[in-house]
Amino acid sequence: MTRWLTSLVVAAAALAAAANAQQPVAEPQEYRTENYRAPVPATLAGARVLSTAEAETIWRDKTGAFVDVLPRPPKPANLPEGTVWRDKPRLNIPGSIWLADAGYGKLADVTESYLRRGLERASGGNKAALLVIYCQENCWMSWNAAKRALTYGYSNVAWYPLGSDGWERAGLPLVDAHPEPRTGEEK
Repeated sequence: MTRWLTSLVVAAAALAAAANAQQPVAEPQEYRTENYRAPVPATLAGARVLSTAEAETIWRDKTGAFVDVLPRPPKPANLPEGTVWRDKPRLNIPGSIWLADAGYGKLADVTESYLRRGLERASGGNKAALLVIYCQENCWMSWNAAKRALTYGYSNVAWYPLGSDGWERAGLPLVDAHPEPRTGEEK
């Protein structure tokens, strides 16, 4: 009886693990416009998908420009008057340029212009330069931004889906970041 019960428990655990295993996510044709923090596909047509080791090699060899597109946390609307608001710190891969909010599925014209200018700056105006686009793990923002870079004519786009989370897990350095200013926000 004990042997049968043990077998039953093991079988139930295996079934539960299989049910909880992440199902592959199909690559959509369009940009993701909701539920941005969810499992991402393993591919991005036209772009190279990087592991942490590959991203690290590019970073150490300085052969690509790293672009972070994580959104900037919004200031809470219900803060009492006179409350000091400080953005949540963002740690990103050293040398990255942070184009905050540039990974949404639908971009306002001003944000799209901000992304275009940022990619031009990161690439030095060279559409064949390697761009490594990331945010956090399971974040569609970087997938959207990398896909959009391809539509702008960039031919050497790499997507790093593990982002700063994967980088940190590998024990690689992170630095405090500040978003690139938008037109009119220059310091």
